Amino acid sequence: MRIALAGAGAFGEKHLDGLQKIDGVEITSIISRTGEQAAEVAEKYGAKHSSTELEDALERDDVDAVILCTPTQIHAEQAIQCMDAGKHVQVEIPLADSWADAQAVVAKQQETGLTCMVGHTRRFNPSHQWVRQKIDAGDFNIQAMDIETFFFRRKNMNAKGQPRSWTDHLLWHHSAHSIDIFQYMTGSKVVTANAIQGPKHPELGIAMDMSIQLKTEAGQILTLALSFNNDGPLGTFFRYIGDTGTYIARYDDLVTGREEPIDLSGVAVSNNGIELQDREFISAIREGREPNSSVAQVLDCYRVIGELAASLEQQDGWS
Repeated sequence: MRIALAGAGAFGEKHLDGLQKIDGVEITSIISRTGEQAAEVAEKYGAKHSSTELEDALERDDVDAVILCTPTQIHAEQAIQCMDAGKHVQVEIPLADSWADAQAVVAKQQETGLTCMVGHTRRFNPSHQWVRQKIDAGDFNIQAMDIETFFFRRKNMNAKGQPRSWTDHLLWHHSAHSIDIFQYMTGSKVVTANAIQGPKHPELGIAMDMSIQLKTEAGQILTLALSFNNDGPLGTFFRYIGDTGTYIARYDDLVTGREEPIDLSGVAVSNNGIELQDREFISAIREGREPNSSVAQVLDCYRVIGELAASLEQQDGWS
């Protein structure tokens, strides 16, 4: 399986590290914003080709599939471009920054029949897999989830502390992780969605604090708090409240509601969610099947986000 990666920044390198651990995978092309960065990352990971243009990779015969770690604003356009070129594609979260664009990607996947997967990593983290296995076994049913997504990003920097060429977004990017895992774990459609947001940053132009409430048709509720103003423990923390226990997932660790560690050894072949996500992408292509976190499976998450976005725009209009 010959892979091109577009977007060789902090998250792109996490994918490249994961791909190197998968048998039969060759990284053949690196696309990045600058030629210098593309060439440097290509040399580091043994790719024979580098460029600043995605089209250069799509024209190559030694590229079977593409992983997109590019700016949010061009995810949908590039995913469609990859499929138009006959390439399987994994697009990092979020799939799009509009409901219409998300639907367009699904339509293209259905038209081409190619594998199109979205990087909803929480589905693959061993901590969340453990909870899902409890649910599938009938030993745990979710009553409510409480999730906190906290970062300190008052300047436009990436995970490596380097300047970003684009602006991140709490709603379209970070809430997508939580909204999708809530629907995935409950197996129920969201029928009520509310959101409020704080003031927009004068330079970044985005809300820095947000609160979201969701309810499924089965009655489970999600309370989600997000902030780019938080100067403290960083990341996303998931509390699963169920009929037989409470579990808290922090990255790849899992504890009970009383902070008792849960052994995750044996849940998956790796403790790295990104590697497991990439393994699923490669396996789905090889086996000709729909992957977990396919564009069709995650589409309803973006329906909900689209409704929340429209609500927030209307609220801003009232202010």
